Amino acid sequence: MLALLFAAAATVAAANGGGSAGSGPSAPAAAPRTPGLRSPDAGFARDMAVHHQQAVEMSFVVRDRTQDEAVRTLAYDIANTQANQRGMLLGWLDLWGLPKVVAGEPPMSWMGASGGHGGHAGHGADAGAAKPGALMPGMATKEELDQLGAASGRDAEVLFLQLMTDHHKGGVAMAEGCAQQCETPVERALAQGMVDAQSSELTLMADMLRQRGAAPRG
Repeated sequence: MLALLFAAAATVAAANGGGSAGSGPSAPAAAPRTPGLRSPDAGFARDMAVHHQQAVEMSFVVRDRTQDEAVRTLAYDIANTQANQRGMLLGWLDLWGLPKVVAGEPPMSWMGASGGHGGHAGHGADAGAAKPGALMPGMATKEELDQLGAASGRDAEVLFLQLMTDHHKGGVAMAEGCAQQCETPVERALAQGMVDAQSSELTLMADMLRQRGAAPRG
């Protein structure tokens, strides 16, 4: 996490003439453009930080509701990875001097920023609209989180895998949107990494559901 933040900061310093004193005179480099308040870069950082937080919460819940080592290991991996990525996203917002919450901004409105079609355009349509009671596509509702917290054993494992499958599908669509629309190279790279890792986990979770005589929802 810190390595990527330092890399971004180093890029800014280099672009502002942070070379060595002995490098000789050179034409001043143009400073990199800081993402705007409603840019895809900033919108993705804000929305994915919220999206990731729920995945972390669900992962910690299921670790207390089952003794199955495969599910507990997956939950730990998801919680650890997404907590670290969330820290990067919030760190970039701080680096850019942008707020973590923008009043009146609909979730995922940045998805259509380049196409001018409003929220849920482009890849947002692939994830579908958020279900009633959920903030963004793929996110669980309060009722579903309560069900997960009340379940145990196989029931908790199956519900977690189904909820996280939906969650990853929504997250992949969002990350694909940033990989195409965001202008900050390090953020695009992180988004593509999310696509690759979560797509792999979707395959794993489908196998784990089959082992438990279940399947992803809808």
